[in-house]
Amino acid sequence: MAHANGNGEISPRWLPVLLMRLFKKKAVSKAETIAFFGGKGGVGKTTCSAAYAAALARRGIKTLLVSTDPAHSVGDLLDIQAGPKPVEAANNLWVREIDPEEASRRYMDEVQGNLRGLADPGLWKEVERQMDFAAASPGADEAALFEDMVTTLLSAESEYDRIVFDTAPTGHTLRLLSLPELMGVWVEGMLARRRKTQEMHRMLHHVAGVSEESKEPKDRVFELLERRKHRFAAARERMLDPRITSFYFVLNPERLSILESEKAMDRLKRYGVPVGGLVVNRVLPPEAAGDFLNQRRVQEKEYLEDIADRFKGFHQVKVPMKPTDIRGLDGVGAIADLLEEKRFGGL
Repeated sequence: MAHANGNGEISPRWLPVLLMRLFKKKAVSKAETIAFFGGKGGVGKTTCSAAYAAALARRGIKTLLVSTDPAHSVGDLLDIQAGPKPVEAANNLWVREIDPEEASRRYMDEVQGNLRGLADPGLWKEVERQMDFAAASPGADEAALFEDMVTTLLSAESEYDRIVFDTAPTGHTLRLLSLPELMGVWVEGMLARRRKTQEMHRMLHHVAGVSEESKEPKDRVFELLERRKHRFAAARERMLDPRITSFYFVLNPERLSILESEKAMDRLKRYGVPVGGLVVNRVLPPEAAGDFLNQRRVQEKEYLEDIADRFKGFHQVKVPMKPTDIRGLDGVGAIADLLEEKRFGGL
């Protein structure tokens, strides 16, 4: 071997390289596998999540960057044609934009297919009519988006080393993250009602003298509900495990951004979602000059001190404002360098 001497022993000059590789593998295994980036609209979530994913990919970690924001911009940022199916943007980096309309249509088709298999053929038209009403009802898109997110959480882990979610503005994301618990409770309620129905059937069979052999086969409705319950439970378990999931806030040194981040962090704490750190984006760089910017810097200094005090205990990284638009992998590369340098999150 090239790194061994004639006696088969490791040459001293190769020791640093081998130790670095060993350390790198160890660091990767200890880091979270799922990362959410969220915050107020317009603070730079997409840029920061893309930079984080790019930094992971550059380290040889196979990474999937997923956008759950209905107003997708990941593809535009990276200058690629992203869509519902993963697209390779660079070595070890894949990008996917969840289409809420397609997710909703796929979700409704699946539900309708299940109902058709359970209902009498004479009721199929009524099933379709009720599904049309359900598709147009409030929360249908969010439920479908959640289903897609759960599928991604449960299936992509076997294909990728890390999954990074670029989420929608805070309010939408918080509702999405609360769905595992809410839908789990809903399914549990449906299962309880189904158990009561089955018990009534057993009582009627007993009264009528129907033998055990002539009873119906296993309840398909119960099977479907149980399956959904286990999916939601598995997703919730992953999202609440700090060894697996971290939520990173992106905020600007501005009053409203700080207040919204604090409220969102409190809600995530109530849900039990682990917060891994904060990216303070668009901080005025020292070279920015002029009376206007100097006045902004005075106010910004107060906000930066407020952020340091209000969110003490959380890892914080300050990303300077750039003089031009950030575009492409080269554009996010500088932020990726900074995140790596500061060893932010799982880097």
